[in-house]
Amino acid sequence: MKYYIYFDAYEHPRGAIDEEELAQKYNGDLEDFSRAVCDPTSDIKTRRATGHISVLTFDTRDELNDYLASLGDEIEGFYGGEAESRPYNF
Repeated sequence: MKYYIYFDAYEHPRGAIDEEELAQKYNGDLEDFSRAVCDPTSDIKTRRATGHISVLTFDTRDELNDYLASLGDEIEGFYGGEAESRPYNF
């Protein structure tokens, strides 16, 4: 199933919705979805979103959740010293 995932300007996932939910809640309009996720308290007709929407396909909602939970692992691993890294002094 296709999932539409809104990422904010810092590449953090802020919301995910499948095709059916998009059609029901936002009449299939990705711009309305991105505005609503960007700032749910504002009027979605006038709010400008600063992120982007990626379209990904997963077999189940659990696979989507696993993907979202794994985002940022490479950064945490680097700063946590899980990988070999050398400081560079130029």
